[in-house]
Amino acid sequence: MATPSALPKFVQLSEMLIREIAAGHLADGARLPPEREMAGTLGVAVGTLRKALADVESKGLLERVQGSGNYVRHREQVESVYTFFRLELKRGGGLPTAQVLSVALLPKPADARPFGAHPLGHRIRRLRWLGGVLVGLEEIWLDGGYAPAIGPDDLLESLYLFYRDRLGLVIAAAEDRIGVAPLPDWTPPDFHLPAGAVAGYIERNSYLAGRVPVEFSRTWFDADRAQYISRMGKG
Repeated sequence: MATPSALPKFVQLSEMLIREIAAGHLADGARLPPEREMAGTLGVAVGTLRKALADVESKGLLERVQGSGNYVRHREQVESVYTFFRLELKRGGGLPTAQVLSVALLPKPADARPFGAHPLGHRIRRLRWLGGVLVGLEEIWLDGGYAPAIGPDDLLESLYLFYRDRLGLVIAAAEDRIGVAPLPDWTPPDFHLPAGAVAGYIERNSYLAGRVPVEFSRTWFDADRAQYISRMGKG
């Protein structure tokens, strides 16, 4: 599902490959298909694919051997646009995309864990897809002191990239609490589950360096379509 704020195509391809490698769908040492064949399968220009492969190579996940091909190399703790994004399809992986439903500057919710000193917060509500599959809803609150106004057209699909590139905020850490909860009353009528249905649930606080809290978010996800994954250590 594309949006006007979609990431550049080569970044989308790079992120997709990074998540496929992390999920184990591309084994360490596996040789990728020839570039022209791979580009045709993905429906992109060869030049776009090569930019994506160069990005994956720069992160240490690909070895490009002249005259032989491109080989997967597994690594732990790879920095990427979706480094902190933990939802994956049930099979693993899946490129995250989003659609903004609303953005508003409002008093912070009384039940949120603290996320900055300003009394107001920018509330962003979105639909979330993985690999083109609608999996959940998001409500993200950014402390109002970091931007006077934010509109839907200002946002990027990756909010952490938006924070970094547009607001100068680099998220350094996040704390998640996982459970189940009923879908909120603002669940869109065209969502495949109704408001009140029990879903997977994530509450997150995000921090700048020095443990400075700037964001609080809630995510509801369909546990039949997606799962929360956190990979640690070496396999």
